[in-house]
Amino acid sequence: MSNVRALAAEILYNVVDKGASLNQELPFASQGLPPKDKALLQQICYGVLRYLPSLDNYCQHLVEQPLKGKRRIFQFLLYVGIYQLQHMRVPPHAAISETVNALAQLRALGLKGLINAILRSFQRQQAELEEQAKQIPVCLYNHPNWFIKQVTEAYPDDWQALLEANQQQAPMWLRVNQAQYSTAEYSEMLTANDIAHMLNPDFPDGIKLDKPRDVFSLPEFDTGACSVQDAAAQLAARFLDPKADEHILDACAAPGGKTCHILELADADVLALDSDATRLERVKQNLVRIGLGADLQCADASQPHKWWDERHFDRILLDVPCSATGVIRRHPDIKWLRRASDINDLATLQGDILNSIWPLLKPGGTLVYATCSVLPQENQQQVAKFLANNSDVEHIPLHDNDTPNNPGLQLLPGESDGFYYAKLVKTHS
Repeated sequence: MSNVRALAAEILYNVVDKGASLNQELPFASQGLPPKDKALLQQICYGVLRYLPSLDNYCQHLVEQPLKGKRRIFQFLLYVGIYQLQHMRVPPHAAISETVNALAQLRALGLKGLINAILRSFQRQQAELEEQAKQIPVCLYNHPNWFIKQVTEAYPDDWQALLEANQQQAPMWLRVNQAQYSTAEYSEMLTANDIAHMLNPDFPDGIKLDKPRDVFSLPEFDTGACSVQDAAAQLAARFLDPKADEHILDACAAPGGKTCHILELADADVLALDSDATRLERVKQNLVRIGLGADLQCADASQPHKWWDERHFDRILLDVPCSATGVIRRHPDIKWLRRASDINDLATLQGDILNSIWPLLKPGGTLVYATCSVLPQENQQQVAKFLANNSDVEHIPLHDNDTPNNPGLQLLPGESDGFYYAKLVKTHS
C-alpha cells in the first residue's frame, strides 16, 4: 500500500520545484487510494503549500547541510512531517513514525536516522522556532514578498484580512439551477436531508454548506438541480443578465460553470469558447449532466479572425486568464507558481483579449469583464484604461462607488472567493 507521506513529498516536489499544477498532480497520485487516505493526502499537500515559508525556515535552522539535488525530495518530506506536528491532530509519535516509514517507498532507508532526529528536534524547539519565524514577514503571513507588497498597497485597510483568508479552507457553495428549483425550494430539500447550510441575499442562486460533502449525496445533483460553484463566480451570469433567444459568447468558458448558469437563467444561443481542448471537455460534461446545450468551440479568444462567423453577439462574458490571486485558498500552489513578472504579462494579454473581443459586440450589447484576481493591474486599471481609450463604451455601475476612474466591483476572499467584475455597454457601431 502506498505511503501517503511519500506521495505527498513527491507531489510537493513536483509542484514547487518542477512547476507542476497541484490540480493535476493530486488526482493522478490519488488513484486507487481509499477515501480516507485521499483526504489525508489532500490535507497534507494543501497544508504544506499554505505554510511553505515557515516550514522552510524551520528546516534552515534544523538541517546542517541543505538537502539538494537528488536529495531535494527529502526536504519536502521534512515539510510533511513538520506540518503534521505543527498543524494536524495526528499524534506526534504517529506523525514522526509514518514520515520516517515513507523513506522505504522513496528508497532511502539510510536517511531514517536523519529524518527522525530532525523531526524530534523540531518537537523540542517548536515554540522557539515559531517565535523566531514570526519576525520575518514572509513567514508570518506565509505569502511571497512581492504579493504581500502589492496587496498592502492596493488594500491598506484590508490586506491582513485578505492574507489570513487565503490561509483558510474555502467554503463549499452550491448554485441552485433556477430552471428546476428556486433557492428557497432547494434549501428545503437540503433541510429535509439533514444537510446544514446558509443562504445569503447577496448571492441569489447560492447556498453555502456548513461543511463540504460528496456532491452525489446532494438531492438530485445527478440531474442538474445544483452545481458546485463559489458565490463570487455565480455573479457573472447575474451581471450579464441573459435573455431568451439572445446570441451570447462565453469567452474563456472552461470549466463551464458560468456557461451552465447563463443557460439556467435564459434559453439563449450560447457559444462557449476556450483555447484548452481538455478543459473544454469539462464544459461538455457539465452541460450534459444538467441537460443543457451550447455550441462549444476550441479557439483563442484573442484571435477572433480565426473563428468568428461575423454574427455579432448580444452579450459577452469575458472571464479572462488572470493571476488567480483571488482563489489562493482553493489553489495554494498559486502562491509559489506565480511570479511578480507574470502580472504585467497577464495584464497585456487581458488588454489584447478585451480589445479583440469588443468589436464582436452589437451596438447596445453588454460585456461583463471578469477575473478571479485581487490585483488592480488586472482589474480596475485594465478597465479604466479601456474606458479612456474607447469612445463607444458606456460604463454601468455595479455599486455606489463604481466610477469610470475606479470601475467595477472587487470582492476579496472571505464569504466568497476574490473576484472582480465590470459591466460595459456598447453605445454605437
